[in-house]
Amino acid sequence: MTPSVGGVFHIAAFSWYAFVLRSLAAKDGEKLPAGIFLYGGPWKYLTFLNLLLQALFFGLAAVTDLQRGKSWERPLSRCKDLLFSVFAFPVGTFVVLLFWTIFSYDRELVYPATIDTFFPPWMNHSMHTLVLPVLLGEVAVQPHVYPQTKHALATLGVVGVAYLLWIVWVYLSVGIWVYPLLGHFSTAGLVGFFFLNMSVVNLLFLLGHKLNSLIWTGRFKQQVNGKKSTHR
Repeated sequence: MTPSVGGVFHIAAFSWYAFVLRSLAAKDGEKLPAGIFLYGGPWKYLTFLNLLLQALFFGLAAVTDLQRGKSWERPLSRCKDLLFSVFAFPVGTFVVLLFWTIFSYDRELVYPATIDTFFPPWMNHSMHTLVLPVLLGEVAVQPHVYPQTKHALATLGVVGVAYLLWIVWVYLSVGIWVYPLLGHFSTAGLVGFFFLNMSVVNLLFLLGHKLNSLIWTGRFKQQVNGKKSTHR
């Protein structure tokens, strides 16, 4: 892929997420399903936080594309690669996989039918489906430099614990779990469910690293071999 293709992709992806977030903001003031934004508003939902994360990443990627050859390109590229490899890809993929797994089993545990009157189907898919193909498109469009695995997994662990503490705080404050599913677990079950989810996120980080290596190591080898053949 040429840099121009990557630049267009980043601008298109950022514009899409900006549109989705703007559409969500436009819902403010409408009659909400009971308890949906009680305490913490949308900030307690991993889906919403992930939308902000994706918008931040693609916005940063678009800005970085505009800095080619300039002094800011290198530090911006480092931030972009860190944001994608450690957060955007594993968290975004996790949101899609976990949501549709639970939804297929019993939607009332994660996305009650009453929400359909508030979020139309296209908005549901923009939050819980299209995230994955956009991320896979990013993997195909541009290579990313991954940090050391132990540092990345430690960072994911810290962020994961912080989010767990946040949703527990919400429950202790208003007596309502962010997701109805969590109300079916005992304390030990909640701990087990959390560690299971963190294990999946860690595996998704490793998957992203593997995909990045498989796609771009092969392409770089082809480029090197092509240059060698032209000089013979």
